[in-house]
Amino acid sequence: MALTVKVPAELSARVPAEQRGPGRDRDDVRLLVSRGAAVSHHSFGELPALLRAGDVLVVNTSTTLAAAVDGRLGPEPGGEPVVVHFSTRGDDGRWAVELRAPEPSGSTHPRGGGPAGAVVRLPGGARLVLAEPLVPGGGRLWWARVGVDVPELLGRYGRPIRYGYTDRDQPLSAYRTVFARPSPDGSGSAEMPSAGRPFTDRLVAELGGRGVRIAPLCLHTGVASAEAHEPPYPERFEVPAATAAVVNAARAGGGRVVAVGTTVVRALESAAAGSGRAGAGGGGPVRAARGWTDLVVTPARGVRVVDGLLTGLHEPEASHLLMLEAVAGRPALRSAYAAAVRERYLWHEFGDLHLLLPEEGAHRTHC
Repeated sequence: MALTVKVPAELSARVPAEQRGPGRDRDDVRLLVSRGAAVSHHSFGELPALLRAGDVLVVNTSTTLAAAVDGRLGPEPGGEPVVVHFSTRGDDGRWAVELRAPEPSGSTHPRGGGPAGAVVRLPGGARLVLAEPLVPGGGRLWWARVGVDVPELLGRYGRPIRYGYTDRDQPLSAYRTVFARPSPDGSGSAEMPSAGRPFTDRLVAELGGRGVRIAPLCLHTGVASAEAHEPPYPERFEVPAATAAVVNAARAGGGRVVAVGTTVVRALESAAAGSGRAGAGGGGPVRAARGWTDLVVTPARGVRVVDGLLTGLHEPEASHLLMLEAVAGRPALRSAYAAAVRERYLWHEFGDLHLLLPEEGAHRTHC
């Protein structure tokens, strides 16, 4: 789904909220609320009052990696300067990577991938060898073999992935949420699960005091590249048994299941019983699940588990909008995005949030 709204460049959030004002969860982060085609405007700190006892917020605990590393493509000496974005670790030890061209500002811009066999020299003497496109016929993301431990490489030489709409590099802490937990094997997300960014310990405690439960899952998101507008690639996820139980109890008791981010929708919908495999869909109770999901949530497929969604504001051509339409419907999105532009909401990972809830009085029947 492509929206007809045009988002002015000045509505890109260029720095984190805490550099615009006093904190992540205060008045410097705004919250647009959609209930059907009706919209209302709030600060993010009002979120607890917009939910009710018995609701469940499902959050992504994946931590953000310092996934951008400088390199040189080609034989020594010299070689073309590139920035390697490490996206996803495969089961065979290879990594899906994107090569990008550096900008003088410190950002990057797209470049063609490949060719197979090309060598990228990395800091510390490491070498990366491109093997094949991640998707046959694709040219942006490639599988590559790296001769060193990648999490260790990123820890020593990496920095967070940054795009041109931001003003400057930020510390890794700016790209991590209060829910982030390190993985034992060093895995994580190439780009921040940004819907969880405005939460603080104080806000989480307030939600708990109002009877709103927080349930964790993990989905390691790969490189999105704002310029590409491509469907999501397969990603590794895990829905714990305890989270499945909390979600199923809420659904049975009339509570709403609100996903904090599109990554959470993808994981929860992949874990619905009756799917046969991750990504095939289903309509029964949520079950504990782990592995890879290739699920793309669209209006035709619909949602079986999620009642509401807290998410950032996406580019009008982005494939994520198909998921939002599946949750809320096209009229709700058109109304919300027109209001967001009119009221000067901020876009991207450091920007404002959008809460999609069922219309008042509406009842969603879970299959």
